[in-house]
Amino acid sequence: MGRNLEEAKSIGYAQENESLNYLYQVTSPLFILVHANDIMGIRAIITGATGMVGEGVLHECLKNDLVEAVLVINRKPCGVTHSKLKEIIHPDFYDLSAIEALLSGYNACYFCLGVSSVGIGKEAYFKLTHTLTLHVAGVLSKQNPDMTFCYISGAGTDSTEKGSGWASVKGKTENDLMKLPFRAVYAFRPGFIKPIEGLSRTHPYYKYITWLFPIGRAIYPAGFCTLRELAAAMIRVADNGYFKKIVDGKDIIKLGKEA
Repeated sequence: MGRNLEEAKSIGYAQENESLNYLYQVTSPLFILVHANDIMGIRAIITGATGMVGEGVLHECLKNDLVEAVLVINRKPCGVTHSKLKEIIHPDFYDLSAIEALLSGYNACYFCLGVSSVGIGKEAYFKLTHTLTLHVAGVLSKQNPDMTFCYISGAGTDSTEKGSGWASVKGKTENDLMKLPFRAVYAFRPGFIKPIEGLSRTHPYYKYITWLFPIGRAIYPAGFCTLRELAAAMIRVADNGYFKKIVDGKDIIKLGKEA
């Protein structure tokens, strides 16, 4: 990616078909078919921007030159203003019909919306984790079939779906997302996430446990990543893809360093 469409046209690319989103190079004697996503910058939709992970991903997207536009969908304002940023306040993620037309024209989604299973019933957790996620993703896949969908899952997720707890629900959510007609779907499985200093959505208890990070990183690196590494990895994957659909802690650190 890295170039917007107008810039791409100005250096010798012409759009072949608006509906197919393909470009062909006209400066060469040979016509070279190029996917529009490989020319344009990242245009990302972010959910969960009022939570710690989503806020961090938004923060890094606004700083990164690969990202040319961001749309956040929230139930309440995220409190951030930026020239790249648009925000939609929408109360019901189970019914996006009122805003569906505004969700087209994007090639990445960073789905950071989620809840802890602690203190919540099994049915409620399934609805908030699986039903809601699949509904939003289904709408986005229809509006943006060339989208790369990045889902924040978690370390310990059970892809076999054989268990009865949160890990099985997350596993089913990952599996069902990968059946949708996106360009690509990636499930990110971080463990302990070190927050970005200075952001406002960090969980209060982190001030009591962040000291564990350097110890944990030294003993078990795959289980400990920074929020900055996670965000950078998601941007990297949306830009260049990745050979694994399940992106675990080691992958997150590797991709974060490469970004």
